[in-house]
Amino acid sequence: MKNTESVSPQITHIPEKPSFLPHLQPTVNVLAAVIEPQDANTLVRKLNQIAPLENLRHVKRVRKKCIDGGKPQLSLLLSLAVENDAGVLELVKSYQLSTFITKVCKYAATSKEEWDEQCKLWPTSYHPPTHNISGITGFSEEESQSVFGFMRHTVDLATSSVGQVVNAAVIVDSSTNQVIASACDQVISSPSLANEVSKEGICSNYLENLNQQTLLLDGSIEESKHIINNVACVHPWRWALQSFGCCRPLRHAAIVAIEYSAARDRQLFPDYKALSPLKRQKIEESDSQSNGHSSESLRPYLCTGCDIYLAWEPCAMCAMALVHQRVRRIFFSSPNSNAGALGSVHRLQGERSLNHHYAVFGVVLPEDVFRNKVLDAKTAGSG
Repeated sequence: MKNTESVSPQITHIPEKPSFLPHLQPTVNVLAAVIEPQDANTLVRKLNQIAPLENLRHVKRVRKKCIDGGKPQLSLLLSLAVENDAGVLELVKSYQLSTFITKVCKYAATSKEEWDEQCKLWPTSYHPPTHNISGITGFSEEESQSVFGFMRHTVDLATSSVGQVVNAAVIVDSSTNQVIASACDQVISSPSLANEVSKEGICSNYLENLNQQTLLLDGSIEESKHIINNVACVHPWRWALQSFGCCRPLRHAAIVAIEYSAARDRQLFPDYKALSPLKRQKIEESDSQSNGHSSESLRPYLCTGCDIYLAWEPCAMCAMALVHQRVRRIFFSSPNSNAGALGSVHRLQGERSLNHHYAVFGVVLPEDVFRNKVLDAKTAGSG
């Protein structure tokens, strides 16, 4: 084990799009032209109709710069260079524009530094990230301790089987801070993994003393790669290579936890159907007595408002299942460079075509919480 200074646990927001070094931002070629100031409004209005910049909404149409003697010069972005739009060509001809090819940044800036660099090529808009999800812009000390406590519990589940390390999922009702479902991978059926699940629980004893902290995880499990071969999200196709046991390829930890959460809801609310947030709001606004039941007795709609904790970054299947479940936030402890869908390989939380989006956080615990548990499993498995 390396000797380093103690570092506090960390919670890091994983944004919808990756950050680029300012000088390495992807660019696209566009067709532009120098225009007369009096024609600017008319040309912009026409171009917005015939050649809207659907995939470059962050790029401004007009660039203004001063030339000799401080005289302003306006340049207008016409279209992508690869396009040959008849309407654009007609404008060029009508206004006798002299066109040229230039570059603009392909993606909107995610930081002030990126934005400054983008504007050196062509002006873009920059909107500091804002989110309506509580906790996205920072965590109080109490919230942080709660997150670390739930993550410790998740890691305990993932490493509790002798000689085995799997993925674990813990679903938490954020309004009550209670665990409503937890599960481990069940892809390969074996006695050692049969008792890894606790369907319900309350966060009461998970918060531990975090003072004795050493090296952060940060990829230092490389030396024990063969121990994590059974982590379903890290090796989603490993089941196809198994020649023993009963393979259930869809039984990843997150999927099983979702199943247990649904079973819990059916047991607690046997007489009521799950209602969407809109229908729930209508009932809450109506007279509860006239409806024959109170709003408190309504069955939750999937996992709306819940957080989920995972030992390992989920694969695409699990990440998409959590979209359908309407979870509020996802926390994971270890990145998944092989098949991770929330930052390592893909970035599903940035797919704008989806009808639900959650916030994603990486939670880095001290080495003695995770890495040592993996090494303990390695020692136990070889003993």
